[in-house]
Amino acid sequence: MKLLLDTHMVLWWEANHPRLPKEVLRLVRNEADAVFVSRASLWEISIKLTMGRLKLDLALFKRNIEKGGFEWLDIKNEHLLAVAALSTFDDHRDPFDRLLVAQSLTEPLLLLTADAALARYGSTIRVV
Repeated sequence: MKLLLDTHMVLWWEANHPRLPKEVLRLVRNEADAVFVSRASLWEISIKLTMGRLKLDLALFKRNIEKGGFEWLDIKNEHLLAVAALSTFDDHRDPFDRLLVAQSLTEPLLLLTADAALARYGSTIRVV
């Protein structure tokens, strides 16, 4: 099984946060063939840092992701084209989430998220 962690999950993983679901720990440690972190998450985190909505040593975060055995998922043209094909919902328009969903559908990867609104995008999304 190949996993893609959404931005919240990777931040919680990195911080060893109590909100990180036990199911994510189990899947990453016991069932995953590969675990990916999208460069879209790195971009989102960078934006939140500059807006003052997050405090984090970005260089250390990047190194820890790589040392932890996770792989970076680059943003490809087919991912961006898949975003345009996604349904748009009035209650959820987050561009980073939409890109993560498109990546999960295109690759395919199982996207682990805490955001129940993403479940409607299909079987490559698992709300944990």
